[in-house]
Amino acid sequence: MNRAQSLESAITTAPAGILDWLTFSCRHIALLAAMIATAGSLFFSEVLRWIPCELCWYQRILMYPLTVILFVGIWRDDRKVYLYVLPLALGGIAVSLYHYLMVMLIIPPAPCAGAVPCAFDYINIPGVLSFLKIPFLALVAFMIISVMMANLALADLPPAHGRAARIAAVAIVMVTSAVFVGLGMMI
Repeated sequence: MNRAQSLESAITTAPAGILDWLTFSCRHIALLAAMIATAGSLFFSEVLRWIPCELCWYQRILMYPLTVILFVGIWRDDRKVYLYVLPLALGGIAVSLYHYLMVMLIIPPAPCAGAVPCAFDYINIPGVLSFLKIPFLALVAFMIISVMMANLALADLPPAHGRAARIAAVAIVMVTSAVFVGLGMMI
């Protein structure tokens, strides 16, 4: 395939609408969600000095590798990256949902071995946004990642445009890191 044919195929496989774009970009959207969740949890603990509870650590154990796995999956154009990501993301949904129900006092708090009780609430916003808690934020991130990976598993996508996909993955990592480092330096 020569360069002209390569450019022509790149143009013809470009997403047409928003749903096509979501399908086309599902690995990058999942990487962005994982990066924001990872950087956010590090921001909470390292900048704001919020001590994570035991269930928070389990959620971190499930989230942090997703950033690396998704980045490598994009870099290598691995169309089956969902095989590695979905088990961690679905496990994260289970732990986050359990933790969220505990923080919202829907289920009784379980005894935690950590320094902070698992039902402790660092984010206490009154009123209509009272549902926003740290486990809820993790739950949303795990759900976004799971939906994007399920979409990837069900989609019949053409091969990615290697260099552009890699540049986008590097940009996601660098911009997200820069934003959270900048926020940390301002506080």
